[in-house]
Amino acid sequence: MIKVLVIIPAYNEQESIEHVVQSLEEITIPNTKIEYVIINDCSTDDTKKICLEKKYNFIDLPVNLGIGGGVQTGYKYAVEQDYDIAIQMDGDGQHDSSFIKNLIEPIINNRTDMVIGSRFLKKEGFQSSGMRRLGINFLRILIKVICGVNIKDTTSGFRATNKELTKFFSKSYAQDYPEPEAIVAAALNSYTINEIPVLMHERKGGESSINSLKSIYYMIKVSLAIIIYRLGYLKRRKK
Repeated sequence: MIKVLVIIPAYNEQESIEHVVQSLEEITIPNTKIEYVIINDCSTDDTKKICLEKKYNFIDLPVNLGIGGGVQTGYKYAVEQDYDIAIQMDGDGQHDSSFIKNLIEPIINNRTDMVIGSRFLKKEGFQSSGMRRLGINFLRILIKVICGVNIKDTTSGFRATNKELTKFFSKSYAQDYPEPEAIVAAALNSYTINEIPVLMHERKGGESSINSLKSIYYMIKVSLAIIIYRLGYLKRRKK
């Protein structure tokens, strides 16, 4: 039996968290046990109340760690509980749980270490705004130059990792906007990455952590972080 943990980082997701959990509970995959953990990152709405009332499996963080810290908490939990595969899945309802079978299949068959659900391979479903797509394409080019992998949906938060990469991320994971940096870290440390096509939806409630005012800051910060990680990697190799 393959044990799969779905990590759901949640900050003020009262409008969508029930839908997300219900969609997971409806999934059945042969020889696979799918469980979840919600990482409540100090939500100020009723997210925690809903988790308590519905008796969801959740971790209530004592301080706000942001998306990176929340996901890393989930990776640590996955390692401690000895899960075979860990899946990161947003708590806002954008990610379609029906694609989980496709997401984990390449890992189960030992074809790759990480699988990213990409909205841009078939260009179906919600495609995000034009400005965000421009930024995602810029990060795609930067990551290809930095570490030689061509990932079309660099900011997708719908991704699966095998046990080895889950353990790696449990020890080292970017904190602010980690998805692009995680790709670079995995690639430079010789982990393999694949993409599969998925459909994504518009968020069912709440607000995105990256609004128009933060977009420029996000691009500069992530780009610098990727470059610095690459330089640090080269320095470590020379030692």
